[in-house]
Amino acid sequence: KDDYSEARFLCAHIIMLALEGIPAFYVHSLLATQNDHQRYAMTKRKRSINRTQWDIEDIDQCLTNDNTHHARLHQRLKEIIQIRKRQKAFHPNATQFTLHLGDHIFGFWRQSMDRSQSIFSISNITCQPQELSLLDINLISTEAWVDLIGGEKISSVDEKILLAPYQSVWISNQNIIS
Repeated sequence: KDDYSEARFLCAHIIMLALEGIPAFYVHSLLATQNDHQRYAMTKRKRSINRTQWDIEDIDQCLTNDNTHHARLHQRLKEIIQIRKRQKAFHPNATQFTLHLGDHIFGFWRQSMDRSQSIFSISNITCQPQELSLLDINLISTEAWVDLIGGEKISSVDEKILLAPYQSVWISNQNIIS
Protein backbone atom coordinates (compact mmCIF):
# COMPACT_ATOMS: atom_id res chain seq x y z
CA LYS A 1 0.00 0.00 0.00
CA ASP A 2 1.20 3.46 -0.89
CA ASP A 3 -0.11 6.81 -2.08
CA TYR A 4 -0.11 5.72 -5.72
CA SER A 5 -2.60 2.83 -5.83
CA GLU A 6 -5.29 4.79 -7.69
CA ALA A 7 -2.80 6.37 -10.11
CA ARG A 8 -1.17 2.97 -10.74
CA PHE A 9 -4.60 1.39 -11.33
CA LEU A 10 -5.53 4.09 -13.85
CA CYS A 11 -2.14 3.91 -15.56
CA ALA A 12 -2.52 0.17 -16.17
CA HIS A 13 -6.00 0.61 -17.59
CA ILE A 14 -5.04 3.59 -19.76
CA ILE A 15 -2.22 1.52 -21.28
CA MET A 16 -4.64 -1.35 -21.91
CA LEU A 17 -7.19 0.97 -23.51
CA ALA A 18 -4.60 2.36 -25.94
CA LEU A 19 -3.12 -0.95 -27.06
CA GLU A 20 -3.98 -2.49 -30.41
CA GLY A 21 -7.09 -4.66 -30.38
CA ILE A 22 -10.37 -4.52 -28.52
CA PRO A 23 -10.04 -3.77 -24.78
CA ALA A 24 -11.96 -5.86 -22.28
CA PHE A 25 -12.80 -5.13 -18.66
CA TYR A 26 -13.68 -7.38 -15.80
CA VAL A 27 -16.58 -5.94 -13.84
CA HIS A 28 -14.24 -5.76 -10.84
CA SER A 29 -11.97 -3.39 -12.75
CA LEU A 30 -14.87 -1.08 -13.59
CA LEU A 31 -15.89 -1.13 -9.92
CA ALA A 32 -12.30 -0.84 -8.64
CA THR A 33 -12.85 -3.83 -6.39
CA GLN A 34 -10.03 -4.47 -3.95
CA ASN A 35 -8.61 -7.88 -3.13
CA ASP A 36 -11.03 -9.99 -1.11
CA HIS A 37 -8.71 -11.50 1.49
CA GLN A 38 -11.66 -12.73 3.59
CA ARG A 39 -13.12 -14.69 0.67
CA TYR A 40 -9.72 -16.21 -0.05
CA ALA A 41 -9.36 -17.25 3.60
CA MET A 42 -12.78 -18.95 3.46
CA THR A 43 -12.29 -20.83 0.19
CA LYS A 44 -8.50 -21.35 0.21
CA ARG A 45 -8.65 -20.88 -3.59
CA LYS A 46 -6.26 -18.26 -4.98
CA ARG A 47 -8.77 -17.03 -7.56
CA SER A 48 -11.20 -16.11 -4.80
CA ILE A 49 -9.13 -13.06 -3.91
CA ASN A 50 -10.45 -11.43 -7.12
CA ARG A 51 -14.01 -12.73 -6.95
CA THR A 52 -15.83 -10.42 -4.54
CA GLN A 53 -19.56 -10.97 -4.64
CA TRP A 54 -21.33 -7.62 -4.65
CA ASP A 55 -24.92 -6.78 -3.70
CA ILE A 56 -26.42 -4.27 -6.10
CA GLU A 57 -27.22 -1.96 -3.17
CA ASP A 58 -23.56 -1.93 -2.15
CA ILE A 59 -22.49 -1.11 -5.70
CA ASP A 60 -24.99 1.75 -5.90
CA GLN A 61 -23.84 3.11 -2.54
CA CYS A 62 -20.14 2.94 -3.49
CA LEU A 63 -20.57 4.48 -6.92
CA THR A 64 -22.74 7.37 -5.71
CA ASN A 65 -20.41 8.32 -2.85
CA ASP A 66 -17.68 10.55 -4.32
CA ASN A 67 -15.51 9.84 -1.28
CA THR A 68 -14.94 6.22 -2.30
CA HIS A 69 -12.17 5.03 -4.56
CA HIS A 70 -14.85 3.02 -6.37
CA ALA A 71 -16.70 6.18 -7.46
CA ARG A 72 -13.54 8.13 -8.31
CA LEU A 73 -11.98 5.39 -10.43
CA HIS A 74 -15.26 4.35 -12.06
CA GLN A 75 -15.93 7.94 -13.11
CA ARG A 76 -12.40 8.46 -14.42
CA LEU A 77 -12.47 5.20 -16.39
CA LYS A 78 -15.78 6.21 -17.97
CA GLU A 79 -14.27 9.56 -18.99
CA ILE A 80 -11.19 7.92 -20.53
CA ILE A 81 -13.30 5.33 -22.35
CA GLN A 82 -15.40 8.16 -23.82
CA ILE A 83 -12.24 9.91 -25.05
CA ARG A 84 -10.93 6.65 -26.51
CA LYS A 85 -14.15 5.90 -28.39
CA ARG A 86 -13.78 9.06 -30.48
CA GLN A 87 -10.21 8.39 -31.68
CA LYS A 88 -9.70 6.87 -35.13
CA ALA A 89 -6.14 5.92 -34.13
CA PHE A 90 -7.55 3.50 -31.54
CA HIS A 91 -9.37 1.42 -34.14
CA PRO A 92 -8.51 -2.25 -33.44
CA ASN A 93 -6.66 -2.52 -36.76
CA ALA A 94 -4.82 0.81 -36.57
CA THR A 95 -1.03 0.75 -36.75
CA GLN A 96 0.94 0.37 -33.54
CA PHE A 97 4.68 0.69 -32.90
CA THR A 98 6.44 0.44 -29.56
CA LEU A 99 8.65 3.38 -28.61
CA HIS A 100 12.01 2.92 -26.88
CA LEU A 101 11.93 5.45 -24.05
CA GLY A 102 13.97 3.71 -21.36
CA ASP A 103 13.01 1.65 -18.34
CA HIS A 104 10.74 4.19 -16.63
CA ILE A 105 8.47 5.34 -19.43
CA PHE A 106 6.36 2.98 -21.53
CA GLY A 107 5.15 4.31 -24.84
CA PHE A 108 3.79 3.38 -28.19
CA TRP A 109 2.50 5.14 -31.28
CA ARG A 110 -0.89 4.52 -32.87
CA GLN A 111 -1.92 5.81 -36.29
CA SER A 112 -5.40 5.68 -37.79
CA MET A 113 -5.92 3.54 -40.85
CA ASP A 114 -6.41 6.66 -43.01
CA ARG A 115 -3.20 8.12 -41.49
CA SER A 116 -4.95 11.32 -40.43
CA GLN A 117 -4.52 10.81 -36.68
CA SER A 118 -1.48 9.89 -34.62
CA ILE A 119 -1.60 9.23 -30.90
CA PHE A 120 1.47 8.73 -28.74
CA SER A 121 0.45 6.82 -25.63
CA ILE A 122 3.10 7.60 -23.01
CA SER A 123 3.02 6.36 -19.40
CA ASN A 124 5.34 6.87 -16.46
CA ILE A 125 5.38 3.39 -14.93
CA THR A 126 7.26 4.39 -11.78
CA CYS A 127 6.54 6.09 -8.47
CA GLN A 128 8.98 8.89 -9.33
CA PRO A 129 8.39 11.87 -11.65
CA GLN A 130 9.93 11.32 -15.08
CA GLU A 131 10.96 13.89 -17.67
CA LEU A 132 10.35 13.19 -21.34
CA SER A 133 11.81 15.17 -24.20
CA LEU A 134 9.19 15.34 -26.94
CA LEU A 135 12.08 15.15 -29.41
CA ASP A 136 12.33 11.48 -28.38
CA ILE A 137 8.94 10.72 -29.94
CA ASN A 138 9.44 12.73 -33.16
CA LEU A 139 6.31 14.87 -33.19
CA ILE A 140 5.78 16.63 -36.52
CA SER A 141 6.36 20.35 -35.95
CA THR A 142 3.70 21.47 -38.44
CA GLU A 143 0.92 19.72 -36.49
CA ALA A 144 -0.92 21.03 -33.41
CA TRP A 145 -0.53 18.51 -30.58
CA VAL A 146 -2.63 18.03 -27.45
CA ASP A 147 -2.83 15.57 -24.56
CA LEU A 148 -6.27 14.02 -24.96
CA ILE A 149 -6.39 12.85 -21.34
CA GLY A 150 -5.32 16.05 -19.61
CA GLY A 151 -6.38 18.54 -22.27
CA GLU A 152 -2.98 20.27 -22.25
CA LYS A 153 -1.77 21.73 -25.54
CA ILE A 154 1.81 21.09 -26.61
CA SER A 155 3.33 24.47 -27.40
CA SER A 156 6.54 23.20 -29.00
CA VAL A 157 7.69 19.80 -30.23
CA ASP A 158 11.12 20.36 -28.68
CA GLU A 159 9.86 20.95 -25.13
CA LYS A 160 10.15 18.54 -22.24
CA ILE A 161 7.19 17.34 -20.23
CA LEU A 162 7.25 16.13 -16.65
CA LEU A 163 5.15 13.07 -16.00
CA ALA A 164 3.90 12.57 -12.46
CA PRO A 165 4.18 9.10 -10.94
CA TYR A 166 2.01 6.71 -12.99
CA GLN A 167 0.73 9.52 -15.20
CA SER A 168 -0.33 8.71 -18.74
CA VAL A 169 -0.77 11.04 -21.68
CA TRP A 170 -2.28 10.50 -25.11
CA ILE A 171 -0.55 13.07 -27.30
CA SER A 172 -2.52 13.51 -30.52
CA ASN A 173 -2.49 15.72 -33.58
CA GLN A 174 -6.30 15.79 -33.52
CA ASN A 175 -8.10 17.42 -30.59
CA ILE A 176 -11.07 15.08 -30.24
CA ILE A 177 -11.67 15.32 -26.49
CA SER A 178 -15.33 16.12 -25.88
